[in-house]
Amino acid sequence: MTATPVRDLELDLEAFEGPFDLLLALVLREELDLAEIDVAGVVLTFVELLAERDELDLDACGEFLVLVAALLELKARALLAGEDPELEDLDPAAAAEELARRLAEYRRIKEAAAWLAERLATERDRYFRLGPAPLAPQPERRLADQDPEQLATVLRALAAEPPAVSLAHLELRFPPVEQFLGRFRALLSRRTQFDFDTEVVWMTRVEQAVAFLALLELRKGGEIDLSQAEPFAPIRVRRNAVTKPERSHAWTVRSA
Repeated sequence: MTATPVRDLELDLEAFEGPFDLLLALVLREELDLAEIDVAGVVLTFVELLAERDELDLDACGEFLVLVAALLELKARALLAGEDPELEDLDPAAAAEELARRLAEYRRIKEAAAWLAERLATERDRYFRLGPAPLAPQPERRLADQDPEQLATVLRALAAEPPAVSLAHLELRFPPVEQFLGRFRALLSRRTQFDFDTEVVWMTRVEQAVAFLALLELRKGGEIDLSQAEPFAPIRVRRNAVTKPERSHAWTVRSA
């Protein structure tokens, strides 16, 4: 559509043959009776031109709609004269002037849109800092009434040494490993196997850690066998058939 403007659209009608621009000029100069023009034929010619194109030109379609709408309004005023009071307000000369005014207004709007698009392309990377106008009156900043005694009290509070911070809540107390060694040996004397997770589920995290150390010590001494179906699965503890003599353990877990 870009190669062939709407005004150069070639028309082949019964009452007119030539470019669309010439048809508009003849109508505006009243040298051609608009009642004899087949506006539907103009629309069909434009639609056929659109079908030949691979892409749609929205600017050309908008301009064509404006021109055809103006022609239809002029033709309606000429054909329905005397029947509609609203159509009697404008005579053919005034209607032609109205059409020319609308075309000129459309041309101005189209040029303004092109100018704005150009400005946007060239100045889209510019940013403006928002701030007060340079000549705007500056507001007067007033301080609230100050109390010297209250200020001195606050300064004395800031100068005082803060109380010592207690770290007692960070101290961890570990139970002895021997406690869990005796517990697991007594449990294995009654049963051949047990699940470690089941036995320590009710304990604290610290007690569970110490109990696991006791479990490793029993495994190191050959007193038990450990098995696990998969990572993070429950640990199965089984009494070793060949039990080695018990050894005394002197594990001591101190505070962290």
